[in-house]
Amino acid sequence: MTPFWRTVAQFDAAKIDPGRGLRNSIGVALPLVAGIMLHNASGGLAAATGALNVAFSDGSDPYLPRARRMLYACCFVAVAVFAGRLCGQNHALAVVLSASCAFAAGMLVALGPTPADIGTVTLVTLLVFSAQPASVGKAVSSGLLAFAGGLLQTILAVALWPVRRHYPERRALAALYAELARSAASATPATEAPPASTQSTEAHNTLASLGADRSVESERYLALLSLAERIRLSLLALARLRVRIGRENDARTEVEILDRAMAQASGMLASAGTSLAAGVKARTDAQCLRELCEAAEKLRLPNSLNPSPDLAAMRTDARAQLDSLAGQLRSALELAAHTTPAGSREFERREAAQPWSLRLAGAFAVLRANLTLPSPAFRHAVRLAACVAAADLLARNFGWRRAYWAPMTVAIVLKPDFTSTFSRGVLRLAGTFVGLAFATALFHVLGPPIGVQVALIAAFTFVARWLGPANFGILATAITTLVVLLFAVAGIAPAELIAARGLNTAAGGVIALLAYRLWPTWERTQVPEVLARMLDAYRGYFQIVRDAYLNPNTSFARDLDRARQNCRLARSSLEASMARLATEPVAPRAAPRVVQDAGPARLTAWNGILANSHRFIHAVMSLESGLSRSRPVPARDAFRTFANDVDTTLYFLAAAVRGVSVAAASLPDLREDHHSLLQSGDARVERYAMVNVEADRIVNSLNTLAGEILQWTGQVYL
Repeated sequence: MTPFWRTVAQFDAAKIDPGRGLRNSIGVALPLVAGIMLHNASGGLAAATGALNVAFSDGSDPYLPRARRMLYACCFVAVAVFAGRLCGQNHALAVVLSASCAFAAGMLVALGPTPADIGTVTLVTLLVFSAQPASVGKAVSSGLLAFAGGLLQTILAVALWPVRRHYPERRALAALYAELARSAASATPATEAPPASTQSTEAHNTLASLGADRSVESERYLALLSLAERIRLSLLALARLRVRIGRENDARTEVEILDRAMAQASGMLASAGTSLAAGVKARTDAQCLRELCEAAEKLRLPNSLNPSPDLAAMRTDARAQLDSLAGQLRSALELAAHTTPAGSREFERREAAQPWSLRLAGAFAVLRANLTLPSPAFRHAVRLAACVAAADLLARNFGWRRAYWAPMTVAIVLKPDFTSTFSRGVLRLAGTFVGLAFATALFHVLGPPIGVQVALIAAFTFVARWLGPANFGILATAITTLVVLLFAVAGIAPAELIAARGLNTAAGGVIALLAYRLWPTWERTQVPEVLARMLDAYRGYFQIVRDAYLNPNTSFARDLDRARQNCRLARSSLEASMARLATEPVAPRAAPRVVQDAGPARLTAWNGILANSHRFIHAVMSLESGLSRSRPVPARDAFRTFANDVDTTLYFLAAAVRGVSVAAASLPDLREDHHSLLQSGDARVERYAMVNVEADRIVNSLNTLAGEILQWTGQVYL
């Protein structure tokens, strides 16, 4: 099976959420029941439609951002219902309005997945209700009913807020600590991403909303996140030391001490993770803590009468790391066990949310920056607007019944990248026809009465929101059957509905896939810029670490946290882009300085670039870890030169990836810089010795990375 078809058949079990499916199905069924009981089925249908559309903004993230997102969706859905019903009578105006909304929805991709999803839901709602024109009064009442249905869905989504207020935050932290426990038990190779990177990013994103919450409980969760980051750095440094010590002669005792200490650390981290996941008091294992401290003490005295200088330095480094790790684990267990933070330690809070005016200005600035043809968001917006308008005009001019399904299919299928567009297109068409066949058999065999229809609507909403996020084909099948049932409640004959939907869905799917084939946005043209942005983020992180060594009396904690987060996000974006690249068809030729195909050789080269970037960032993270485990010393001039040349190298590599011609001779000689670094300062000083080792790893990784990038861009590296 090819990568593309594996993507089509993928079933992501991690996205299954029966609780979300249950509350969303209740939110859709209640307005229908109320409308039927009040003899106003059309009003109940409008409210249920609003609830269904807003349900797609529901999630499992913290309650505050979830509520805010769903309220935004309520407002946009209500406006779309009102505008669609009001302008639907005028075909030209309706087409212009739908095309404008499609362009706006496409541009929202530049602001992130949440605005993009709300834009798509708004566009689909507008298209559906533009086929049901009405007077101003009825348009207003329909909009209000849709808003009420969406508001009900929002209330159900946050109903457990007072009971499980910090459940999402606790779950994210539990996953982070559990992954740290696994990484402590088995060291992460230097060619792989730093341990717990994905879980750390998810925890940062989940706890972002607590920055403005000054409660003691929020302080506790933020402190646990900060400790997890420090523990992560310590585990990384200890894993490196374990490998280096293992290469020394007569170091079996040291290796056994470190292995035992890492096992104890793993057990304590697992205990903290279990406590957070279960919401119960953590067991503070005094014996494990004592053994961890004893391990550090055992490394204080040499194992032999004449240990090598390198082994002695590494023992000192490992002892300092174990002492630091023991304190971090003690604090983490205390915070996980109690509802108040230990002691009166003041925690740096996240920056307060920007005022609304500044956030709006920032969003407009991003959109304005993307109003250019090279921007993938702009091309997607133009493509989406043109296809929606074409599908709408085609269906209206041919007088097809339920004509809105054609542009609606375009809105759902067409995405900025090849893989999503074609996989969703295939699944949308297949799911639609399977759902239509099922609905036909259902009404032909059973002819269900109104009460059974409402129950089936609730059941298919549950399936769509429970299993739908795991596979788009399941979602398309459930939604197709669900829509047939919804219109049956409104008195529309299923036979007419089924035939119309099949025709319009096929037309919309063909238009979307054909348009993307004629004017594609290939992932291979996007990967270079994503890589360049990652190198920029790594450069920014290294600059702050460098400045922290050059200015030891200045605190860079907040800057380091922000830079580290930027690095994780940039790296995860590159990994996701490479995953999409692997599913693209091979291109026979492409423009210079882009990935010319997605063949095995190219993917191997990209994986090599990614692996060496991991090696570099591991070394920089170890340097950051050394800031807390070693005493400040005067900065060496040789280190200043070395660090500045590393910064210059990263700058030139990012420029080369972006297509700038970079001569190999223009890159600094990092190996010579490292030789000068070794000859400066007293190698017996702990910080100097640690920096010398990590600088060597930086030189190795950057030199290899430079060779791979210059070879990939068609330049010679000597």
